[in-house]
Amino acid sequence: MTDASTHNPRKTLVIACGALAREFLAVKEANGWDHIEITCLPAIWHNTPQKIPDGVRRKIRANRANYDEILVLYGDCGSGGILDEVLKEEGVERIDGPHCYSFFAGAEVFDRMQDEEVGTFYLTDFLVRHFDRFVIKGLKLDKHPQLLPIYFGNYKRVMFLVQVPDAALEKKAQAAAARLGLPLEVHYTGLAGIEPFLGSRKALA
Repeated sequence: MTDASTHNPRKTLVIACGALAREFLAVKEANGWDHIEITCLPAIWHNTPQKIPDGVRRKIRANRANYDEILVLYGDCGSGGILDEVLKEEGVERIDGPHCYSFFAGAEVFDRMQDEEVGTFYLTDFLVRHFDRFVIKGLKLDKHPQLLPIYFGNYKRVMFLVQVPDAALEKKAQAAAARLGLPLEVHYTGLAGIEPFLGSRKALA
């Protein structure tokens, strides 16, 4: 049997949420995966998840002829299973998990967090960096602060899932939690949740 490591890696395109671009590039650089490229859809589409399945389909069809393999770095992300239907029709695989919180933390760890406290609001590195845009302005709390208890009255804590430790970012997370009137907990995930998927047998065959 020929050693697969002697083969040239397949030219692979990853279609990703824009919120995962920085993490993808960190994993790619750390592993020297020059054969993997990325194209992103707008992260703000999480506020309108009905756009995601068709956007992913368009990306697949526009790029299929140029790559040996296409992978999708998205959870279900609120599409209600429609994204998986699209990927089944197109014959493309996505990372396991309903959302990035699950695959960053790992499904078992995330489920345990939910069991511990269902009223948890999750933040990632990206969401901390863009907290004002995606949370405050996205929910119109900048213009209507009276909506804060309506949106967050049932939450009990903020859980910051840290991909790359950064003291300045952790301070921003503390400020974000304080703005929501909630205590902050921090869990360090690293990038192990996406690395195995990007280095899957298909990508490296």
